[in-house]
Amino acid sequence: MKDVNVGICGLGTVGGGTFNVLTRNASLITGRTGFNLRIARVATRTPRKEFDLGDIPFSTDIFDVVNDPSVDVVVELIGGYDTARELVLAAIRNGKHVVTANKALIAVHGNEIFEAAAKQNVIVSYEAGVAGGIPVIKAVREGMAANRVDWIAGIINGTGNYILTEMRAGREFAEVLKEAQDLGYAEADPTFDVEGIDAAHKLTILASAGFGVPLQFEKAYTEGISEITPYDIAHAEILGYRIKHLGIARRRDEGIELRVHPTLVPRSHLIAQVDGVLNAVLVDGDAVGQTMYYGPGAGDEATASAVIADIIDAARSVAAKSNQRVPYLGFEPAAMEDLPVLPMEDVQSAYYLRIQALDRPGVLAKVASILSEHGINIESIMQKESELKDGRIPVIILTHTVQERQINRAIEELEALSDIDEKVVRIRAENFN
Repeated sequence: MKDVNVGICGLGTVGGGTFNVLTRNASLITGRTGFNLRIARVATRTPRKEFDLGDIPFSTDIFDVVNDPSVDVVVELIGGYDTARELVLAAIRNGKHVVTANKALIAVHGNEIFEAAAKQNVIVSYEAGVAGGIPVIKAVREGMAANRVDWIAGIINGTGNYILTEMRAGREFAEVLKEAQDLGYAEADPTFDVEGIDAAHKLTILASAGFGVPLQFEKAYTEGISEITPYDIAHAEILGYRIKHLGIARRRDEGIELRVHPTLVPRSHLIAQVDGVLNAVLVDGDAVGQTMYYGPGAGDEATASAVIADIIDAARSVAAKSNQRVPYLGFEPAAMEDLPVLPMEDVQSAYYLRIQALDRPGVLAKVASILSEHGINIESIMQKESELKDGRIPVIILTHTVQERQINRAIEELEALSDIDEKVVRIRAENFN
């Protein structure tokens, strides 16, 4: 029975989970594949005594893995941009297949990496980088290969989802963030998670795989959740919505929308029921309709599950001595479309607006007049006398779908009114029909 040799770079959370699952389930994997996945070398900056490497060669220099002629598949689990890029490109130059869980690397440098891999005719797989243990890349690239994908939307950062879930009980953002850090869900510097950067990395990859467009992370719109308040969460619930931090990619004739931001979702929709650190991705195809992929978006062995599935795909190519592979982003290069990412002002959405108004006659009429002048129709309006405080009262408005530029201009005029105090709070709303 043929051995396929795997070299693991990094023994952190995901690397350790990958080592453990590969070791524990070795015979099961052999039974399913017909070959032995053999860990031939491990490299990590700091030795980890909790892993029994036995006679597996170990090094603190990750480049020893890519330069080892016995290694067939290099598994990059070190994270980051620069060193990971050098490592992956070196592995490709040496004719080795690559598996990575590094969404930042693929979102930012993927076009370069895939071009290099195509020249060497090697596989580069990245399933674990997008939604942890959820096999959504395989579903989009292979399971939905017959479909024109019209839009993709998802909860693709568990930290943000945990925070918004806990805030439904009336807790403040800062309090829940600290708890998420204590529980290990959020990093000491949580910027990538709470400001949408991590989700934008993942959405960029999903959009390219779904639409057949180049990776364009630098054009993604990102907006975080740090300004969301328990008040807005509670009033969204009253209106029949739940606030989720979503990544949304939508194909339009003139380009694609690529955006991450807090979003009101109808409470009855399946994705509104996804709580805690779990992830969920909706994909809409013209043939199959709307599908949803749900599960753990992080964690050592959950993510290792996706890593090892990619290793097995690469190993099959080695074992069969076949050059056939799934296109890196789901489309052959000649079929890729050069669709631009649309500016945020061209995006269409419904909107939740919270306006802090002075308690004076005619204020609502002025607000309605400004919205009407900009072609914005009101679906519902809420104002509670019980919330009157210090001569100010919140006005909650839910609009019909309009272009972002219309709402921007209306908000600018609303904030200029002497009857309006503070900035207007704006949260986009989607129905996913």
